[in-house]
Amino acid sequence: MDPIVHLRDLVPQPTDLLEMEAEELAGILLAAIQRSGHTQVSRHNTMLAISSSTPQIFDLQVARELPPILAEAWAWLERECLLITKPTDPHWQVLSRRAKKITTPADFEVYRGASSFPRSLLHPRIEREAWPSFSRGRFDTAIFEAFREVEIAVRDAAEFEQHDHGVPMVRRAFHKDTGPLTDRSVDDGEREATSALFAGAIGSYKNPNSHRHVGREDVAEAGELLVLASHLLRVVEQRHRRRPTRG
Repeated sequence: MDPIVHLRDLVPQPTDLLEMEAEELAGILLAAIQRSGHTQVSRHNTMLAISSSTPQIFDLQVARELPPILAEAWAWLERECLLITKPTDPHWQVLSRRAKKITTPADFEVYRGASSFPRSLLHPRIEREAWPSFSRGRFDTAIFEAFREVEIAVRDAAEFEQHDHGVPMVRRAFHKDTGPLTDRSVDDGEREATSALFAGAIGSYKNPNSHRHVGREDVAEAGELLVLASHLLRVVEQRHRRRPTRG
């Protein structure tokens, strides 16, 4: 069955298609292609099918206004390498390996959130260790991996023993008076606040994920926590650089 028929079936009110952003419509278009069972598709043929569609599929308003909007969605799928040129025939396109893994609306939302996330905000260590899990929707794992890097960085910068870990270790490292990573150029209140910030982050986001499935499913929340971990890592690096070298 033609993908256009499935596109109509996936949206109760066809006029809603006209209000969607390109990436939102792209998810529905991808689902329509998958439902059709076609092993190859053509943008040209699809646009012609919409333009010539009968009222049984789309009314005249949708048939007239949808092609340029759908073209944006198609271009989004191409940009994300979800639709690729068929290697043996450049007139057709096929679903990529990545696209074939997106089998539900939830899968697409995870992919969409990860693809729009500004990776440049992440510390290189966080990107290396946590991004693979984040991009696959394994948010609990990604958050644990990110804050584990923070914990390791604190221990190394403070020159503590390998068995030191968790909230007690972080509080020692940033103790307002004796912590090797405390900033003595600021007042006691700020030093206490920094200690609480690190302890709270490790206690809230690293430790729970060490012991159980927290069940975070929100891509935006997970991304925010990876950015927080990146910020904390940069603070640790700044404090480490300021430490006097041991003679």
